[in-house]
Amino acid sequence: MHDLFGEICSLSSAVLWAIAVILFKKSGERIHPVALNLFKTVMAFGLYIPTMLALGEKIFLPVPGKEYALFIVSGMIGIGLADVLFFLSLNKLGAGLNAVIGCLYSPTIIALSVIFLGEKMAPVQYVGVALVVGAVLFVSTPKSRPAISPEDFWTGALFGVLSMIFVGIGIVMIKPKLDSTPVLWAIETRLFGAILSMLFVLFIFPDRRKIIKSLLEGAMDIYTIAGSFVGNYLSLVVWLAGVKYTLASISAALNQTSNLFVFVFAAIFLKEKITAGRAGSIILGIIGALLVILGTR
Repeated sequence: MHDLFGEICSLSSAVLWAIAVILFKKSGERIHPVALNLFKTVMAFGLYIPTMLALGEKIFLPVPGKEYALFIVSGMIGIGLADVLFFLSLNKLGAGLNAVIGCLYSPTIIALSVIFLGEKMAPVQYVGVALVVGAVLFVSTPKSRPAISPEDFWTGALFGVLSMIFVGIGIVMIKPKLDSTPVLWAIETRLFGAILSMLFVLFIFPDRRKIIKSLLEGAMDIYTIAGSFVGNYLSLVVWLAGVKYTLASISAALNQTSNLFVFVFAAIFLKEKITAGRAGSIILGIIGALLVILGTR
């Protein structure tokens, strides 16, 4: 059992994130995406401080200001902006279709690593990328989205794709520094950057009173609190354990199964309709994502 601890943690992280997505879908019916992102980010930021202290981790590291700035900007882009777009996509598409778009996560990160970091892709990874893109295109056919208007679908899909791109940019820009940086410090610093970006959005947003009102009303919502705790704290804790105690490629592959769990949970708890097109797309997307990840080994 001890030998499988990392794998169990990675799979648990996928299940917990899938549960969080379902909870966020419910809370998103009441709370504005900007308000929801601000709440869950502030909550996670507050929870990680005592966690770091309990584990003997330093909250402030003696590193150059440029490194702090790098991780803060990464959080602004990869969490602050990306998660708002994710919630907008979730509200438009529903959890099931959003899960198909989420299969772009790993291919996007690896593609950006090839472009900006000079990494190489194996032939099997190109096949994987083609399968993921095919899954996204397949689910865009009218038969696969009978309950969603074309306008909502394409708007939600655009938000979802942009979300994955910004997540990828946020990760790739700090990737060269991650090997020499404590993971919890990196997460906490990125969360701080996300909070800054959310406060800036609130400041410039013309309808900020509506967002603040939504935040005050939705902050006590059980779905908002539970989703933030499960998705932004518990899921990340077991994700870290999975990365630490098993191979990175295996951990990433198991993490990617969260899209499948989201798809299934959406049908069970949100009563979202499962069609042959949607089922085929999620299976195709998961297989493609796994090929992309396992091709790094």
